[in-house]
Amino acid sequence: MPDWIAVIILGIIEGLTEFLPVSSTGHLLIADRWIHAGVTKTELFKVVIQCGAVMAVLLVFSKRAKELLMSSRDPATRGYLMKLAWAFGITAAGGLVLKKVLHWKLPETVFPVAMATLIGGVVILVIERWLRDRPTVAEMSWAAATAVGCAQLLAATCPGTSRSGACILFALALGISRPAATEFSFLVGIPTMFAASGLEILSELKAGSTLTSSDWMLVGLGTLVSAISAFLVVRWLLRFVQSHTFVGFGWYRIVLGTVLILWLGRGA
Repeated sequence: MPDWIAVIILGIIEGLTEFLPVSSTGHLLIADRWIHAGVTKTELFKVVIQCGAVMAVLLVFSKRAKELLMSSRDPATRGYLMKLAWAFGITAAGGLVLKKVLHWKLPETVFPVAMATLIGGVVILVIERWLRDRPTVAEMSWAAATAVGCAQLLAATCPGTSRSGACILFALALGISRPAATEFSFLVGIPTMFAASGLEILSELKAGSTLTSSDWMLVGLGTLVSAISAFLVVRWLLRFVQSHTFVGFGWYRIVLGTVLILWLGRGA
């Protein structure tokens, strides 16, 4: 398979799954087992193409972001921005400890992803059942912001968890309404993913990058494709959460996780 086709496929997968509660990292890792393109094997590629998905969020939430910046002196807005900063700070501090102190790297095997996918599906069903008919509020609390920061760390250390899914569900469990939880998850993902990509690019350059100009072009192509597919998904998901739960995604994860475990059990 030509490298550019492999990159387009992975870019589409990243864009489609980054903001759905199904784990983009897990799906990329699974797809990578069948796609053999040099640049796609690097951690740099897997992290940087997530920037494309973040760019899509910036486009979709451009009006909301402008409102937040223009009214930053308003106490309510200032509080919301501080909660976003707090959630990002938890993730950033924990991520630096994992990468710089513990030298943690994403696992390169499918089994942990399969288990996280299966368990995550069960958790979604349990939380959705527990939330049924419970009252919610539209205002993010400090407890929910803290939970979102921790959820991002959980997703970063356990491929298959889903960053957006964990963030939204943690906030829902603390009584935040589905639209408010979704918006906060998407917005906090902007600095989180840009920071992760920036650190990865910096590390690559400091280590003396072995990527050629063609490789960097492929990374750029994957990022662009990711942005386009994520833009469509984010717009759809914002409408979807207004009147739907994540139960369907929970069953999808259970089926996918089970199939992967059975596949691995046959010695694949």
